[in-house]
Amino acid sequence: MSRPLAIGLFAAITTTATLAGSAMGQSRHDTSAPIDFAAQSIELQDRANRAILSGGVRITQANMTLTAARVTVSYTGQVISGSPSVSRFDASGGVTVSRPDQTARAQYGVYDINRRVITMLGGVTLTQGANTVSGGRLTINLDTGRASIDGSGVGTTRAPDGSVIRSGGRVTGRFTVPKRD
Repeated sequence: MSRPLAIGLFAAITTTATLAGSAMGQSRHDTSAPIDFAAQSIELQDRANRAILSGGVRITQANMTLTAARVTVSYTGQVISGSPSVSRFDASGGVTVSRPDQTARAQYGVYDINRRVITMLGGVTLTQGANTVSGGRLTINLDTGRASIDGSGVGTTRAPDGSVIRSGGRVTGRFTVPKRD
């Protein structure tokens, strides 16, 4: 998969943990690599410039794989080398983004191909080896390799009219410490 996944925006960010470098950051991704997909079904909505993939969806770009129950593929309408120019993936239902050294899981994910950013929301967990960080929203910049998790959306309480009564949350995790002699 190339480019970012961006998913909805939640209210306030109260706690932010930035993960970069060897601790939990992502390495640079080849966002120009072709994107392959597999699913049980596809529904083309040409007038809306989108396609709906459903049933065990698997999208692969270079060494990154996205899996989900359902993915909406948005495209610009332009055709490049015989294929429509894809601009965004909106994934839902047990979304997992994996790379050789890391795995991120959430309920929703957006890969914004033009911005080369992936955003995941809802019960986010980022794992690298024995290191794990959990929160409400994860943003991965595929150009810089920087991953950021915050507590937004975690513990949000809404009134019957949909307005936010209380928002916030905390980022939690565990980093392993190398054994010393």
